[in-house]
Amino acid sequence: MDHHTVAVVSITGTCLDVLGSLYLAYDLLGGQHGPLRLLTRAVTYSVVFGIGYGLGLGLFFGLASGIATGITVSIELSRAARGLDHYSLSWEALFSAIRAFGFGAGLYRTLGLGFATSFAILITAGQVLAYSRGMRPGMDYAASRRPRLTRRQFWGTVARTLGYIATALICSAFIHHVDHAWSFAIRVGLVTGIVTGVGATVNPYIEYYADNLPERRLGAFGIGLVLCGFALQSIQYWLALFDVRLT
Repeated sequence: MDHHTVAVVSITGTCLDVLGSLYLAYDLLGGQHGPLRLLTRAVTYSVVFGIGYGLGLGLFFGLASGIATGITVSIELSRAARGLDHYSLSWEALFSAIRAFGFGAGLYRTLGLGFATSFAILITAGQVLAYSRGMRPGMDYAASRRPRLTRRQFWGTVARTLGYIATALICSAFIHHVDHAWSFAIRVGLVTGIVTGVGATVNPYIEYYADNLPERRLGAFGIGLVLCGFALQSIQYWLALFDVRLT
């Protein structure tokens, strides 16, 4: 097993411990009107996007892109949930850059700095263009117990899929050649599009429960996170106990 993978797993376990502790401290953080509503969104969206990207493009990519996407999307949706207007384009450009940095970090280990940087710059520009045309996470916002995907969200997902395929092909052609460039580009585009579509579909369900979960469930969720974090952190010691060789 690669020692970088072990490090990522241990760091993830530590983060889950911290998050679980915050959920257990629900009352101390202001209850329903405190920061836990934002935290709930950030954790949930990070998990949803992280699992989706991780299954399609690898563990490290899922971790980096999932956290970056989850945090920025949760901030924007938290504002939409309060009935406020969307952020200014400069702030939206910052959110785009953060998400693009997560994607670039996920690609850096396998494709190098040049490809990762170029990819991040291009998708930042693409996301800013989408924002300027009204395509943003809070578009067609709803909070309900029924998943939903609107027509605009569907076509936004299609556009993002095609955009990521084109970006991967451009970077492969001019920055760093990737073996089987078309296959890789289609994989990146389809994974991004599918995860985006699933995220948009379950968005109303997540938004509803972010604001309506009872305190006991939040506490139980916190305990679950702490236990998962403990289990992930202990992996490194189990590997040492059974003399599993690291590379």
